[in-house]
Amino acid sequence: MDYQEQYQNYLAQAMAALEKACGRFLPEGSEVCRAARYSLMGGGKRIRAVLVLSVCDMLGGSMQAAQQFAAAVEMLHCYSLIHDDLPCMDDDDLRRGKPTNHKVYGETLAILAGDAMQPEAFRLIAQAEGLSAESRIAAVEVLAKAAGADGMVGGQVLDTVYDVTDAEGLTFLNRLKPCAMISAAAELGCVAAGMDAEKRRQAREFGAGLGLAFQLRDDILDVTGAQEVFGKPIGSDKEEGKVTFV
Repeated sequence: MDYQEQYQNYLAQAMAALEKACGRFLPEGSEVCRAARYSLMGGGKRIRAVLVLSVCDMLGGSMQAAQQFAAAVEMLHCYSLIHDDLPCMDDDDLRRGKPTNHKVYGETLAILAGDAMQPEAFRLIAQAEGLSAESRIAAVEVLAKAAGADGMVGGQVLDTVYDVTDAEGLTFLNRLKPCAMISAAAELGCVAAGMDAEKRRQAREFGAGLGLAFQLRDDILDVTGAQEVFGKPIGSDKEEGKVTFV
């Protein structure tokens, strides 16, 4: 199996895990769940979910647990995208080539859909099968730290409230957002595989480097990409006055 086939295999597993999680935690019945599913199942690269699965598989761990962790990290990532697109944040109309959540469901329901996915992500981890209570607690801690004030949310504060004007500040911002969540995804693969503290540290370091490379590419695509491929408007960073590595 070549790398492309492997990626497609992990991607299929990630999508199956998300479908199962939606059926269990975000059923079609309520409007807020429909709004959440609209964004969660609306495509995307699924790089975080794939990273959880591939790291766990590499280390010979439980793929059942990894699939649950993968779905959880995608839920938390998706909530951040819904909120990131809001008029009070980046005010974006397109995400993954479709109207953003608040354009379809309105701002109030979009906020609540994002809010709903936060606890459901942690409930999914807490109920992960085939793992010890210690491993589930460790996974909750990893994801909570990556998503909180010293992780993704902290990066969003720097991105929206403060003016980052130099490479040092931009690197720090990116280490919080998106690097923290990508780093956590790699570490969650280790937790699912029952790895020790040193292996988890190595996974975090790898994920942080991958996250920075991911952001650099995103900055470049915002200048050189095509909207139909990129899935959102080109040149939005410049229009908003954001300083990027470009």
